[in-house]
Amino acid sequence: MNSPHASSEAVPRLARIIPRDSHPISRSKIAPEALRVLYRLREAGFEAYLVGGCVRDLTLGLEPKDFDVATNALPEQVKRLFRNCRLVGRRFRLAHVFFGREVIEVATFRASGAPPQGDELPPEDVTLEDGSLEDASLDDAPLEAEEAIEVEDSRDVHDFDESLERVVDQSGRILRDNAYGTIDDDIWRRDFTCNALYYNIADFSVWDYCQGFEDVKARRLRLIGDPETRYREDPVRMLRAARFQAKLGFEIEPATAEPIANLSGLLAGVPPARLFDETLKLFLTGHGAESYRVLLERGLLDELLPGVAAFARKHPGSAPERMLIQGLINTDARVRADRPVTPSFLFALLLYGPIGLAIEKRPKAEWHEISTILDAVDVAVRDIYSRVAVHRRFILGMRDMFALQPRLEVPKGRRALRTLEHPRFRAAFDLLQLRAEFGMADKAVVEWWTRLQTASPEQRATMSEAIGRTGGGEGRASSGGRNSRRRRGGRRRGRGGGGPGGG
Repeated sequence: MNSPHASSEAVPRLARIIPRDSHPISRSKIAPEALRVLYRLREAGFEAYLVGGCVRDLTLGLEPKDFDVATNALPEQVKRLFRNCRLVGRRFRLAHVFFGREVIEVATFRASGAPPQGDELPPEDVTLEDGSLEDASLDDAPLEAEEAIEVEDSRDVHDFDESLERVVDQSGRILRDNAYGTIDDDIWRRDFTCNALYYNIADFSVWDYCQGFEDVKARRLRLIGDPETRYREDPVRMLRAARFQAKLGFEIEPATAEPIANLSGLLAGVPPARLFDETLKLFLTGHGAESYRVLLERGLLDELLPGVAAFARKHPGSAPERMLIQGLINTDARVRADRPVTPSFLFALLLYGPIGLAIEKRPKAEWHEISTILDAVDVAVRDIYSRVAVHRRFILGMRDMFALQPRLEVPKGRRALRTLEHPRFRAAFDLLQLRAEFGMADKAVVEWWTRLQTASPEQRATMSEAIGRTGGGEGRASSGGRNSRRRRGGRRRGRGGGGPGGG
């Protein structure tokens, strides 16, 4: 590799240099923390570049979500330069430089074919409803998922010679590749041309090795190298292609799109913990509704969430699917407004159809029992454990949301006030609102709960007493009571997919 102190002005053999006056990237649009990292590396004699999605987004005139840096400095050298630095990564060492909640990721140039992007990283943070950050630690995965992850990691990490620099499995997926390289090498381990642009802090130029600059301007998604080989190296690249299509509106080049149909089954070999991370990126970063459409269209949802895809294909346009799409649209709006979102609500939306089908396999008289609803939730969750390692606390949150639906549909006296104080009330109420919007719950009940939330303590007491005397409240009285709710469930069976708690 280059000497650690090679001149940052050295011109690479392969790159096309785009000078400052020929590209739109301005330092005023770059996070100050990223500039501090870039300048300190350069002052210490190292090469320093912004790279990846941040350069792509700056070229498009978008505001990047984060900033990544590539350098010829080794991780240990980066750590010595920054006291606020922590080294992470099991398969390939990375440096994270912390500025409060802002993290600048610094990666040493990798040799061609190094670990796929994201394969060695902990999942991205997700802002939860309570405002905390979820780091997607495996410590909180469901028991079954933990066991699956342990087996996967054992296969990938411990069953080969640690002295080997590069190891692949029988399908061609890279398991280990711990080799550093030069910037000329680094370009070839990146996935798409739009993510392979380097912004050089030395002279503010952009280095382009594979016509990525033109692809960005044309909003074209193209893999670097042979698409089938690259997908076999890292099947998650197929999900990344779908995500960039949904997020950026890029058109996937035909040669890049063609192998997806035949190779999508390779996703079954990806660790479930990594697929959980990818699922959050697909659905909780502001383009979830479009991600759902693209995944379904390209057959990737069948591999990521088979039960969800099977329901969608069997019951297209059903009330549960329309509710899912509207829920994803609402979630996208929350992300754009910088409001917190929760994986619990996401998986409640995704699994609503399969859960409804599981409920309808029981006798109709049991459909509204909490035990029936929770059993159906558990069945739906077990079906996705082998693919997506949803963390235990999100499953528990989803179970609470579904268990509250019967209590929300039939409010009773003081119990209604206790329900209002339940920590999952707001999420459960949001689900009830969505169900009512698509005819799977009583709108009058939703209106009653809406008034209760804004009422004074005295008014709440009066409303709860009144609903206790009527034995079910305005919504139930107007809909004809429990028998009416059961009849609505019968009509849902005809549309394909029922719902918990009578919806």
